[in-house]
Amino acid sequence: MAFSGLDIYKLLPKTNCRECGLVTCLAFAMQLAKKAASIDKCPYLSTEAKKALEESALAPIKLITIGTGNSKLEVGNETVLFRHEEKFHHPCGLGFIIEDSLGDSEIKERLDKINKLVFERVGQELKVNLVAVRQTGDKEKFIRATELVFNNTQLGLVLMSEETEALKEALIKVRERKPLIYHATLENMAVVSKLAQEFQCPLVATALDLDKLSSLTRELNSQGVGELVLDVGATSLKDKIWDLTQIRRRALKKSDRSLGYPTLSIIENEDPYEETMEAATCIAKYANIVLIKGIEPAEVLSLLTLRQNIYTDPQKPLQIEPKLYPVGKAGDKSPVLVTTNFSLTYYTVLGEVEASKIPSFIISVDTEGMSVLTGWAAEKFTPEKITDSINKAGLAEVVSHKRLIIPGYVAVMSGDLEDKSGWQVVVGPKEAAGIPSFLKNL
Repeated sequence: MAFSGLDIYKLLPKTNCRECGLVTCLAFAMQLAKKAASIDKCPYLSTEAKKALEESALAPIKLITIGTGNSKLEVGNETVLFRHEEKFHHPCGLGFIIEDSLGDSEIKERLDKINKLVFERVGQELKVNLVAVRQTGDKEKFIRATELVFNNTQLGLVLMSEETEALKEALIKVRERKPLIYHATLENMAVVSKLAQEFQCPLVATALDLDKLSSLTRELNSQGVGELVLDVGATSLKDKIWDLTQIRRRALKKSDRSLGYPTLSIIENEDPYEETMEAATCIAKYANIVLIKGIEPAEVLSLLTLRQNIYTDPQKPLQIEPKLYPVGKAGDKSPVLVTTNFSLTYYTVLGEVEASKIPSFIISVDTEGMSVLTGWAAEKFTPEKITDSINKAGLAEVVSHKRLIIPGYVAVMSGDLEDKSGWQVVVGPKEAAGIPSFLKNL
């Protein structure tokens, strides 16, 4: 558990030497508690105190890395139960199960579809993370399927087999990609833990009971395996969510290091709608990796959109650069629409302007990521701010007219904006959906 400022102060030498750059040891302790300073800045810290502070600074949920290079997936390192308390740090990994019973052409076809599951939403690229190969038949088919997946995608890999010899042979083929090994149980942990150590790969630990899962991770730790992902097994959705929540609570609130690891959920539902809802529930609470079978873009995009919304920093709204943006072949006579630099607002307006097929300019005002009404209420979207943005963008040199279109929700500022900017103000629609018809009739 992280120490408070006073807890840290008790471990400091209390010399007020100022060599850390702060006036007192208490001030230094408060900076350490806020993670705004490093313990290395104190030259007189005892070995015991340094060790205690380093242990307290460890994240209650360990950071685990699956894969290598640009396709590596980092999960864990979470510090709060609820997003508004701080933020969630590493987005849940989304992966797909491919069974070795499929033919070579079917596997390649599925991989081709999976590789194309890349979307853009509010200026961010949304993509999937993992492909899991599951053994359902003999060892040779599993090895063959693993090789096909390895050669046809750069995504992270998960190797799923109950046969340790099959796991070992597959690991020999793909060890360079640092796959996730599925899985260690109370029955096979002695053998599987050796594989994890030999190939230096993260390992899934599975048990249906949380106390047994805790015992399993302790035993694996004693055998030298520390890169773990927790799986509560094939249970009902209700039980799965309960277990995932309790794992998170025990790690964060009870400082239970034996459960301080990322979690994995495997969704086994043939109905794509049910599968999507179950996966969404697990993403929300509190799976760090979700594996599904469905690869249809509509299903995947809905899950990636949910993930994006959950894992954005609630204290730092998604923003774009505040500047003048041309849409289409905008020229000197093109209309100019004013909006904020909140990503969702900007891209919503952009989509509607593009749908109108009328070349235009959109000027994005710096509202610190606030939407139109919120920015107006917080005095971040004001006539003064808009005027300043117009001048900085050099709008008068870009267009030959002096006419601005503002959102209908802030029509009340039109007169003041005309006085301060010297531009004619046209009140546009309140909702972005009205932009196409508005522009066509302008």
